[in-house]
Amino acid sequence: MRAPPKPIYDGFVPGRHAIDGYGRGGFAFAGMSHRGSILALPSGVRIWRAATLADVTAASLADLFAEPPGAVELLLVGAGETLAPLSKELREALRAANLRADSMSTSAAARTYNVLLAENRRVAAALLAVE
Repeated sequence: MRAPPKPIYDGFVPGRHAIDGYGRGGFAFAGMSHRGSILALPSGVRIWRAATLADVTAASLADLFAEPPGAVELLLVGAGETLAPLSKELREALRAANLRADSMSTSAAARTYNVLLAENRRVAAALLAVE
């Protein structure tokens, strides 16, 4: 008797994937969905435990900083329903890693991410879930 297949999604989906939908507290991507925030990185899409802009820190973005040097040049931060600036500490940590960042609403960040991804740009997105 064969063992049942392992689930495809366990909090990480390898590869670069467009964001197919957002809202209702989550995101659709790679033919599946996730309720909560996500990090879309060159290595894959993963669960991100951040829920508010205050949770967007260098520590919460450890997976971004673990990407190979040069894999990401621009981080788009989807800050929720409205535009909000990143903390000074986070901006400094990103600058030290030679990363540019742009904070915008989650909907704008998801759309911009998809455009830049289609252009094969070195982009990542940290997207806070919105209703």
